[in-house]
Amino acid sequence: MVPLSWYLILAAALFCIGLYGVLSHRNLVVILMSLELMLNAININLIAFSRYLEPGQRTGMVFALFVYVVAAAEAALGLALVIAIWRNRDTVAVEEIDTLKG
Repeated sequence: MVPLSWYLILAAALFCIGLYGVLSHRNLVVILMSLELMLNAININLIAFSRYLEPGQRTGMVFALFVYVVAAAEAALGLALVIAIWRNRDTVAVEEIDTLKG
């Protein structure tokens, strides 16, 4: 059986990579992908803690399912916004879309 610390280290590494992507990149699509990576790191933590702390129950997996639903909604809405911004401004650079006026 894989120790819990390995899962936590993997999730921490994924979360840090996602956080770096959010803070350093200026492309809106890359920022959305980095957010998805951070949400997947959270899911790894939820399932790992559920498996190690409550072996018979599935509460962590249920919470992970809710995180997946929220991530899917965030991706759909985010990509719709990216497409709308691209059509209006011809760019997805975060610095150039700082106002909502047309």
